[in-house]
Parts: sequence; structure tokens; C-alpha cells
Amino acid sequence: MQVDVRNVVSFDYVLRDKETGEVIDSSAGNPLTFLVGVGHIIPGLEKRMIGMVQGEKRTVEVPAEEAYGPIDPNLIQQAPREYFQGIDLEVGLPLQAQTPEGQIISMVIVDFDENTVTVDLNHPLAGRDLVFDIEIVHIREATPEEVLHGHAHGAGGIIH
Repeated sequence: MQVDVRNVVSFDYVLRDKETGEVIDSSAGNPLTFLVGVGHIIPGLEKRMIGMVQGEKRTVEVPAEEAYGPIDPNLIQQAPREYFQGIDLEVGLPLQAQTPEGQIISMVIVDFDENTVTVDLNHPLAGRDLVFDIEIVHIREATPEEVLHGHAHGAGGIIH
């Protein structure tokens, strides 16, 4: 069986930055399982997995545009320093905030002075070309219930 839409696929991976070679993440022997075709993993990775077979290993390059997108300059914003009271400000410090609707927003401090704090709301991997070393561990047809619900049941994590 080959990886295709409406399959449930489990795979191991090591994720590296293409430019630096730095290992960013890995499944560490705990394969990730997802339903193909519903957007649970980055589009460029899913597209490059189509047609692979169980046991197949492959190194795939995924450009930023097919991963977490380019850096959006509109997501680098300034906020009054008073919003950050009680926080030891440091460039590179990751923070989370909650919108009035309850949504959690992740950001990183990129600059600050006595009046303002500049934060980057882009995904940490935005603008980065990625390299995945992947191995397809298991492939099966999705059940009708999984297709209806839009995710694999009894499965591992999802790459967002």
C-alpha cells in the first residue's frame, strides 16, 4: 500500500534546518500518526510522502512556502512596555498571551526599550527551509468514522 489521501500513516522523522543543519525536532522513536489529506501536517511534507510505502526511508526538503510560510512583517509588532509588567525582558524570550476570546498567542521578544516591546508573532519556523529524514512505519486505510471526524483515532501526535 502506498501513502495516499484517506490513509492513516505513522512515520518517524528527524527535522533539520536546511541552512544550518541544526536538528530542530524528532519523533525520537515515537512515530507520529495522521490522516492524510486533512491538513494535519505541513503541506509540503504531506505532498512529498504521497506514494511512499511502508518501510521506505526518504530525505525530503520542504521550502518555507510549503512549511510554515515566509516571515510576515505584519506579525512583528510593537506593544507598550506596560503590557509586560513583571516580566524580565530579554531578546529571544518566548512568551504567550491570551486574547479576549481565549485564544493563546505565542510570540518572541525581538527588541525592547523603556517605552515599547517589539514581539514577533510568526511561527518559530516561518521563513525557514526544512529537511525531514522520514521513515514510513505503517499505512492503513482510514475507517469511515476517521474520515468523518477528520483525524486518525487512537493515534499519536500531529505536526502543526
